[in-house]
Amino acid sequence: MANYTRKAILQTFEDMLTELPFDKITVSALVTRCGISSNTFYYHFRDIYDLLDVWMDEQRNKYFQETQHIENWVEQLKILLHKIQKEPERVQHIFSSVSRERVENYVFNSVETWFYEGVKKRVAAIPNLAEEKVRRITGFYCYSFLGFFLKFIWEHMKADVDESVDGIYQIFREVWRYLTEPETDEKNIEFREGGAH
Repeated sequence: MANYTRKAILQTFEDMLTELPFDKITVSALVTRCGISSNTFYYHFRDIYDLLDVWMDEQRNKYFQETQHIENWVEQLKILLHKIQKEPERVQHIFSSVSRERVENYVFNSVETWFYEGVKKRVAAIPNLAEEKVRRITGFYCYSFLGFFLKFIWEHMKADVDESVDGIYQIFREVWRYLTEPETDEKNIEFREGGAH
């Protein structure tokens, strides 16, 4: 019964997100619509933000389960962004009314393990690549993806998904090539000469 009630709360919340910005959804309105008491709501969730986090985690986990058979992260990302484009109201209702810091932390934390595991798989064929460098590559990918994703949302998800993802993939590929090639004096000189003056 408790699991059924929890699912009902999450489904009601999802329905309301399609209709209203997140900051307009109250526990009072949600429990009335769901047909439960406030005490029942607080038995399952600390507050409305906890409910948002749980709902977003479930959406993320569902997406990863649906795409886990796809080895290529580029295709995984395209599927995700195409899916987001089909739910513009819900996405905008979250991102337009949640603090930027909260959004950034959530997105970064959601993809950090994903990118790290992907990098670890690729470096398996590279002998003696230090863990520090693996972390640096992962960090670059995470921060780049964060900026890429936020821009996609702020531009109302109207970008050409396939073209955009192919573009960031090209950048990632060049960074990968640079960071995994053996260090040489020539490369270091080239980097210094091509930097800011």
